Amino acid sequence: MSQKIESQAASVKKLYEKMKSTTEIARRRLGRGLTLSEKILFSHMTDPETQDLTRGKATVLLNPDRVALQDATAQMAILQFMLAGRAQVAAPTTVHCDHLIRARDGVDLDLAEAKDTNKEVYDFLRSTANKYGMGFWKPGAGIIHQVVLENYAFPGGMMIGTDSHTPNAGGLGMIAIGVGGADASEVMSGLAWTVTMPKLIGVRLTGEFNGWASAKDVILKLAGILTVKGGTNHIIEYFGPGTRSISGTGKATITNMGAEVGATTSIFPYDSRSGAYLRNTSRADLADLADQYAELLVADTDVEVSPEKYFDQIIDINLSELEPYVVGPFTPDLARPISQMAADVAKEGYPAELKGALIGSCTNSSYEDISRSAHLAKQAADAGLKVKSFFMITPGSNQIQDTITRDGQLETLTQVGGQVLANACGPCIGQWDRKDVKKGEKNSIITSFNRNFSARNDGNPQTYAFIGSPELVTAMAFAGSISFNPLTDNVPGTDFKFQPPVGQELPAKGFTAKDPGYEAPASDGSKVTVSVSLDSKRLQLLEPFEAWDGKDFNDQVIILKAKGKLTTDHISPAGPWLEFRGHLDKISDNFCLGATNVFSDKTGHGVNVFTGDEATLATIARDYKKRGQGWVMIGDENYGEGSSREHAALSPRFLGITAAIARSFARIAETNLKKQGVLPLTFAKPDDYNKITDVKDRISIHGLDKLAPGALVHATITHPDGSTEKIDLKHSLNEEQIEWFKEGSALNVLRKANAAA
Repeated sequence: MSQKIESQAASVKKLYEKMKSTTEIARRRLGRGLTLSEKILFSHMTDPETQDLTRGKATVLLNPDRVALQDATAQMAILQFMLAGRAQVAAPTTVHCDHLIRARDGVDLDLAEAKDTNKEVYDFLRSTANKYGMGFWKPGAGIIHQVVLENYAFPGGMMIGTDSHTPNAGGLGMIAIGVGGADASEVMSGLAWTVTMPKLIGVRLTGEFNGWASAKDVILKLAGILTVKGGTNHIIEYFGPGTRSISGTGKATITNMGAEVGATTSIFPYDSRSGAYLRNTSRADLADLADQYAELLVADTDVEVSPEKYFDQIIDINLSELEPYVVGPFTPDLARPISQMAADVAKEGYPAELKGALIGSCTNSSYEDISRSAHLAKQAADAGLKVKSFFMITPGSNQIQDTITRDGQLETLTQVGGQVLANACGPCIGQWDRKDVKKGEKNSIITSFNRNFSARNDGNPQTYAFIGSPELVTAMAFAGSISFNPLTDNVPGTDFKFQPPVGQELPAKGFTAKDPGYEAPASDGSKVTVSVSLDSKRLQLLEPFEAWDGKDFNDQVIILKAKGKLTTDHISPAGPWLEFRGHLDKISDNFCLGATNVFSDKTGHGVNVFTGDEATLATIARDYKKRGQGWVMIGDENYGEGSSREHAALSPRFLGITAAIARSFARIAETNLKKQGVLPLTFAKPDDYNKITDVKDRISIHGLDKLAPGALVHATITHPDGSTEKIDLKHSLNEEQIEWFKEGSALNVLRKANAAA
């Protein structure tokens, strides 16, 4: 398998040799030992000798080792890259076709339909991969994060990816960070990548798992501690003896879901179990290198002894005492141990009947996960039981699917009533063509996925989605009840009680894959033609955004004041809209369809201040744009929480937004707005959010010609009666990002530089 994919050994060895010198520079500059995160950051800095290192404030320039693109976001990233004018990507890059496959009838029918329905997009991605030197993973080959873990992730490396769960690779000791397409296109074009120097949260793990507890429960418990924004602008670094008791794929499950607490990324140190995974996935050469340079791939000894000297926050979790957790509904930080679940169901009125149980996804589709679930299914089958809820299994890759088919786990799961879906994201991201309930019908499901926002999985805001480990989800499928506790309860209506799950960390016969699904790029990309039809409904070549005209933003209409969460799912919903990810005009019709607007009775709607009509926010925005009327949107806390989708910035920019104002921003969302020339501003006094009281309020933003790092921005709110209130706004733009604003986007700056070269 690995011979079809570019060899990494030479470049990895070169990096490790560089790390030897950069760690010495870092120790000298900091005057102490180093965390693992610091070792990797320093080894990828453009100038480790002089860059400002102030955590949470300094902007650092980094050179990632590679870029990973998933098909939904790859379209826009590549379209932006094409405007940059390069003949080949400057960093190793891969494209993974995993998001556009709908889940409905099972793997074979769903995959065939996807290849037909998305042919134009797949052809575009394959041809651009060939032309620009990118590896291409075919539809059905696997979910981006699982494929990256199996083929590209390595200890000590750095990667960016156009998906918020890119940190999955942190399970193998890699700093892997989710970004928007503009960030990716710049690295693909040869530019350094910029990010705020992260603060560090240390999670000390002690003890070992026993019984039902698993890696999933570590991150579910942590989500309840940190909340959905507690990790913002932080790297979560795991340390302590407990790390060595977790498998390589278990570590990846934990780092994957660090995105749910807003973390920049999460990371584990290298150990023998990481090495075992590398060897079992045909990368013994990388394991040998990691063993040789092992001291570079773990934190210095003093970090574990005196962590308070190294981390901004320390959290302790004892694995020996860890109970399985369930989080939800509607948010991944509403966490409780399984022993509390039944009481919460009764207290909160959650639908007790479990309609569906879904396992797999990029978060939990490892051989270990599936074998533990299959062990439970075998127990139930031996007792004559079948699942009472519909039960869906999403393998993470061709390699996983072929291996669990060979070893019998998949047959065990299907014999009790499970349905196998394509190796794709499917129900995890809204690509679920669900038929068993009507939209608006209240019901409960539980998954081993990573997100559970309202309507996230199936488009139904009344689906109460909970998250648990694959083994917990599997057991609940046999009970048909969200109140079931397999640790203590018999399966309802029987005298059968599950024994704790047992699984194999790695397959005894090794992994197998009949067809990994990888295509190498053409040897001569100049001979490859890429065409986009002018009447295409799926793809649209980009036009650069206009530069700032040098004037203040006066009398801006407030199109939306969000009530509660304003996630990227709310701003740019996925599901059926995924097919338009390469067509900016068409996808902009989904603008804020999921947002609850204070100024409207209907989700996704607002009032046009010129006509008085209520309409979708996209319709209103298009009307304002025609009138030449600038507008802003107002968010509450953690604006843009969730996925990395840059369409949540691109669509409002295309429709005429000038500024987004909120109490606080999620990291990726704020960066995406900056990249597209939109001002992300926060209320200097958070309670000023409450001063926006009427749909006809206007806001003027003054002194933009004096925009400078760290300086306040002044604004005036004008109410319909003519009264005014002055407020101050903050921003986090540095000099480079202010230039993006002035030029209209970061891409415009890049194009200008390339034209002058």
